Amino acid sequence: MNEQERLRQGEGIRREVLGDAHVDRSQAGRNDFNGDFLDLITRYAWGEIWDRPGLSRRQRSLITIAMLAVLGREAELKLHLRAARNNGVSREELKETLLQVAIYGGVPAANTAFQLAEEALAASYCDGGDGSGA
Repeated sequence: MNEQERLRQGEGIRREVLGDAHVDRSQAGRNDFNGDFLDLITRYAWGEIWDRPGLSRRQRSLITIAMLAVLGREAELKLHLRAARNNGVSREELKETLLQVAIYGGVPAANTAFQLAEEALAASYCDGGDGSGA
């Protein structure tokens, strides 16, 4: 796959995982300064890593949530908590992942992640979701 094909593939996966609204907002903020960075993450994070066959999107979503929680990357964590529902993550899986974060990543990180997850879950009820996923 060449770089242009990987970019197209990555954009498709990014849209499936994060949603059109997020990607459209991101692209609307594209400029000469950040354009190369946006292309980089689209090609490699989304077109390469999220497209690999070794893990499901649901598994990748849970791993990403755990890592972002431990690293304290709240803005990205909020994004991936909302996106988890698109990847088939259940409330129970999300809860178990955050409990794992508490033990291996620290209670303060899990505390913040649980608060952000509750907000994401509440939003899923408001947007017509059935609440079965984050």
